[in-house]
Amino acid sequence: MAKRRPNPNYVPDAVRDAVDRTVQATIGSAQLTRERAQEAVDELVRTAEARAGAVRSAVVGALEERRPATSEDLKELQTELKRISRRLAAIERQIGDGGGKSTRPKAARGAAKGSAGKGSGGASRAS
Repeated sequence: MAKRRPNPNYVPDAVRDAVDRTVQATIGSAQLTRERAQEAVDELVRTAEARAGAVRSAVVGALEERRPATSEDLKELQTELKRISRRLAAIERQIGDGGGKSTRPKAARGAAKGSAGKGSGGASRAS
């Protein structure tokens, strides 16, 4: 018994139909896969942007802490120091110190005067 040969016109149509069905089935799942991949990429980008912002803030903060003082910084400090000095002078005038006398307590000033006389006598004894 001889094998029957398929009709040559029928085989290409059948193959074409099978390929077409396979492609159509693949397109649906490929579209779904593409959407999922796009969502995953979008999420990665959002996360990376958030982390980049946090890193950027940390780097800027670290640089700000370590940068040398500018002339503007020094001017601000001088202005603040002058303001504090004026406030201190006003406080000293209020408590009766007059602002021109030593700011050390009286006991400390007396101890310093008394020790000066003792120190000169002690130096002559050293031999």
